[in-house]
Amino acid sequence: MKPANAAPNAQGEEPETSAGGRLGALLPAAAFLAALYALPLLRVARNRLVVGDPIFAVSGFGPEIEAVAAVAVGAALLTRTGGRVAIRAATALLAVALALLILALGSTAGDLIAGEPPAARAGLAAGAWYALLLLGGWLALLARRTNLPGLGAGLAVGFALFVAAAGWTGALDGLSLAVEFAARSGTVGEALVRHLLLSGGAVLLAVAGAVLLSLWRRGQGLAELLVGGIQVVPAVALFGALVALASGLLRAFPPLRAAGFSALGPVPALVGIAAYLLLPLWRGLALALRAPDPATLDAATALGLTPRQILLDIRLPIGAGVLIGALRVACVQGIGLATLGALVGAGGLGGIVFDGMAQFAPDLILLGAIPIIVLSLAVERGLSLAEDAARRWRA
Repeated sequence: MKPANAAPNAQGEEPETSAGGRLGALLPAAAFLAALYALPLLRVARNRLVVGDPIFAVSGFGPEIEAVAAVAVGAALLTRTGGRVAIRAATALLAVALALLILALGSTAGDLIAGEPPAARAGLAAGAWYALLLLGGWLALLARRTNLPGLGAGLAVGFALFVAAAGWTGALDGLSLAVEFAARSGTVGEALVRHLLLSGGAVLLAVAGAVLLSLWRRGQGLAELLVGGIQVVPAVALFGALVALASGLLRAFPPLRAAGFSALGPVPALVGIAAYLLLPLWRGLALALRAPDPATLDAATALGLTPRQILLDIRLPIGAGVLIGALRVACVQGIGLATLGALVGAGGLGGIVFDGMAQFAPDLILLGAIPIIVLSLAVERGLSLAEDAARRWRA
């Protein structure tokens, strides 16, 4: 409940005068400062296989860390006022703090390994990851409070471009993650394309399967049992069973091997991933077809529309939001499951992740995992916007 003397400010908003509002504005700053100063920001090691020595902000960094902390505190103080202009200014300050923190980590890492053997590494430690995550989440929350359409997406794109520019200019060359990327840039590019093809192909295959199952009117009960039962099978077990099945088919029909088919590779991975994507797509399609109310369908029939016209002009347009929502779930799930395709020789970013696990190299794992996360977030956000647009159009 707001105090009786809380009057709207010049921007037409009520300031956060309550103790809870003031405390809530300072909590993100306190958590960020704790991560910045209480935990190590970097670890320097002789090679990538050892943990290395921790480097803290108070001992291993220059005045740039104090600048980051000062900017973050300034953003927190502006946030306390609750005004629209203040919130927007705080958002801009947090964006500056995020950029300064990235540059500080890169420059300090370069200084620490200067003159060291080529195998020396300066990797991001727990404090850096927590600080980056807290600062990014805080920035996202403030971006939503600005009520500026597209600001969140613009900040995400700007952040990606900033990191790319910093990497291109060499500002991040001291970080071990950048060293791993420089050594495997071509491999990462090929793995990314293969990952996209694998997940996209699985989605298309699952869409075709969901449509065919929906057309099987008398077998809907069996279809539900089939697509639901697949979900309880572990992905690794399903991929292994598909490899065994493909091996049996190749032994039974040797011409398939001569035609280029193999028990290992993208084929079992495509089939396995598509099998998991059947459930959200099949259910989404069924819900979309039932989206129009019976009165609308009766009116369309009375007007003489054919079943095909009713499907294309009424059922699918009205159920477009549901369809896009099901596609969103399937695409994000497909990107994640494509990571496991590397276990059966399908390649993709999962191959880099598993190589890093085999070599006990955390930065190599991140080199494969970060693009997967970015892809999932980008696809989820893009299809969410399309889903919202379809629902608004229907309304």
